Amino acid sequence: MLPQVILFNGVSVDGRMDFGSGKIDMGIYYELASRWNADAMLSGSDTILAADGPAPAPDAETVTPPAEYHPLAVPHLVVVDSRGRIRNWNSLRSQPFWRNIIVLCSQATPADYVADLARRGIDHIIAGEDHVDLRAALEELNSRFGINSVRVDSGGTLNGVLLRAGLVSEVSVLLDPCMVGGSSPRSMFTAPDLTSEEGVIPLKLIHLERIGENLVWLRYEVAR
Repeated sequence: MLPQVILFNGVSVDGRMDFGSGKIDMGIYYELASRWNADAMLSGSDTILAADGPAPAPDAETVTPPAEYHPLAVPHLVVVDSRGRIRNWNSLRSQPFWRNIIVLCSQATPADYVADLARRGIDHIIAGEDHVDLRAALEELNSRFGINSVRVDSGGTLNGVLLRAGLVSEVSVLLDPCMVGGSSPRSMFTAPDLTSEEGVIPLKLIHLERIGENLVWLRYEVAR
């Protein structure tokens, strides 16, 4: 069974995720994010690497936190990393924001990377050939780990793959009152241009809330 997948991003009024979300209070953002009480947070490797700064060094030793380290209310961290780019697992495991890390790989993921995950006791799923098959991976997250809801904390590329594949249940945006503009693809939905209206994704507004003086929180159900 597919878990519920929720996209949540802070953006400018024109949908930009670079300068457009720069003035949003992260305390407010993550307080709203916590309201879903999702079983897992899904991120792409680019997002994880960007959050950790430039080129973190690989870990030297295996660290397996005790089972009681994280309360059950804290979500799993699920990372899409088909190319085997993330190596600083000790640093990620030391964070209090998640109870466990699950890495999504493909058949093309380097064998030494998958072996290192196993050596470190890091859960991983292999789904897909050249790239991660997100539908199959989400189904295994549900069947193997009991994950019924996933909040996506990532950029436009992963959002775009999930949306184009019809895997998203809800789209949620926190609007910063500014316009950024530009021609680089830094929106919350990055995907190849459509050639017809057939691929347009219809949404149904399910929640509208004013946050403070200027922020607006919009939640949409993806129409099936």
